[in-house]
Amino acid sequence: MTIRRYKPADLEEIARLFYETVHTINLKDYTQAQVDAWATGQVDLEKKGALFQEHLTYVATENHRIIGFGDIDQTGYIDNLFVHKDHQRQGVATAICDRLESETQADIIKVHASITAKPFFETRGYATVKCQEVEKRGVRLTNYIMSKKNLPADSVDLP
Repeated sequence: MTIRRYKPADLEEIARLFYETVHTINLKDYTQAQVDAWATGQVDLEKKGALFQEHLTYVATENHRIIGFGDIDQTGYIDNLFVHKDHQRQGVATAICDRLESETQADIIKVHASITAKPFFETRGYATVKCQEVEKRGVRLTNYIMSKKNLPADSVDLP
């Protein structure tokens, strides 16, 4: 596995990965209606691409295929962290998150974690600030606002 910076050419593959992951992995914790509202398959590629360019965004690749991606903004908010449905529990999210956390300058790192992702973030030392319901296309979904204090970059070992 290789972790590298996002390139605009990655966008369509990332959009497919996001859709497939939500519709398979997250389906164990959310209803079909909820995952359909969350990941419609209709992505504004221009807007999403601009966001990934603005944020610190990394992709994990294996055999020239994207197997995960994540991004963090300047405030320390992790906006996305998704791993391909066929590469779960192989250290992909850990590697991406290690990189994002080590390169942000924010004192506090925040995430809106899905029910599915909450245990992953808990093992990384994130605490639940609040359980909330958000609305996506008229459908309510539960997620968790989580945060943790950021460690100095020189105290984290990167792969």
